[in-house]
Amino acid sequence: MEKICRHTIKVPAEAIDTNGHVNNVHYIQWMQDAAVLHSKEAGCTRLTESLGATWVIRTHKVEYIQPAFADDNITVLTWVSNFRKVRSLRKYKFIRTSDNVTVAQGETDWIFIDKQTGRPSIIPSEVKNTFELVPEDQEP
Repeated sequence: MEKICRHTIKVPAEAIDTNGHVNNVHYIQWMQDAAVLHSKEAGCTRLTESLGATWVIRTHKVEYIQPAFADDNITVLTWVSNFRKVRSLRKYKFIRTSDNVTVAQGETDWIFIDKQTGRPSIIPSEVKNTFELVPEDQEP
């Protein structure tokens, strides 16, 4: 399993706002989509579900660096930065492929939730082991 998940999206016309560039809300959706893809590829989703748990986003932060436009191809990178007792920090970078410019970057704080109780639950080591952490000095 790659510790950094990469996939490319083509910016659809419906992602463009009245300012002529990607509306900020789309980056948050793309962050969630990238995290879900990475989790499925790593086997974390299947394991989490088998344990009767789920993940929910507690907070998110996005830094918009350059505008992106309709039909731009954007490579979305995501990786797990750390695990704490019931939380995990995931980071993201959005790179326009035509000029290799970072258009946005962000992070989400995920909480491991017991589905039966709806409450945070300690992240089991086997769930943590589905990802290889990316230390800050090795981030893309």
